[in-house]
Amino acid sequence: MFGLAGPEVFVILVGFVLVLVVLSVPVGIALFAWTFGRRARRFGYPSTGAYLRSAPGTDAEKRDAADLALRGLVLCVLGILLPPLVLVGLVPLFYGGRKLTYASMGLGLVDDADPPRA
Repeated sequence: MFGLAGPEVFVILVGFVLVLVVLSVPVGIALFAWTFGRRARRFGYPSTGAYLRSAPGTDAEKRDAADLALRGLVLCVLGILLPPLVLVGLVPLFYGGRKLTYASMGLGLVDDADPPRA
């Protein structure tokens, strides 16, 4: 008596998926800004941008960079189910991977903010 036919179920599912897609990107961006702001304050950086540009110098920062890269990778893999998560996951994957690459190359003492001197 109260059962739904095929077209109604399809419309409900499409609406649900659209709501998830539209909401996932802004929520992901807000979580990104909040998380990186906290990490920057925790490690004593003056701004979030300074934290993202810097190479990890301590073991805690190296662990944080590895954690950041793995979280980004997980979000990208989850993007197979919900495609906007790929876009959200690429940012932490990039910054975490860059920090890990700097650390593996021994560039932990080099600061990106310092211009090269000739």
